[in-house]
Amino acid sequence: MLGREYDFILDTFANEPGPRETILPRNPQLTKEMGIARGDTLIGRPLGMSCGCPITHCGVVMDVEPRTGVIVWCVTGPLGPRARGYKDIGYYSAEAYEGLVKDTQKDLKIGMRYWFLPRRCMLQWRHSGLINFIGKSKGAIQVRIEGLLIG
Repeated sequence: MLGREYDFILDTFANEPGPRETILPRNPQLTKEMGIARGDTLIGRPLGMSCGCPITHCGVVMDVEPRTGVIVWCVTGPLGPRARGYKDIGYYSAEAYEGLVKDTQKDLKIGMRYWFLPRRCMLQWRHSGLINFIGKSKGAIQVRIEGLLIG
């Protein structure tokens, strides 16, 4: 964690294999060309987000919009792609995270930027983002976080 504090841990939704991330491939046409569909296993590397991430991300597609190239996936570890095979989308931009907050150090408000740790981040690096959706659910707060940075 590099000794850096964070405001909350972003947990996954029940019955999902990992954190939900909205991504846009550097070449959005790949979504259509590769025939990416719900249930596909993908790998790729996030660009941007301050300095980017040195770890190749792996995940399972939950939703895809072939017209715009936007993909919503659940980020998982590398075991699934190794066992089942995968499609490599190359570099992509991480547009948003969605998940549950069970404990927080601060009151969460729409339009405010917070430091958070995705529950299954392999590097245990804190991320920063602007909350633009808050919903109450049993035992947790559902959030959508955009404007992502790593720091």
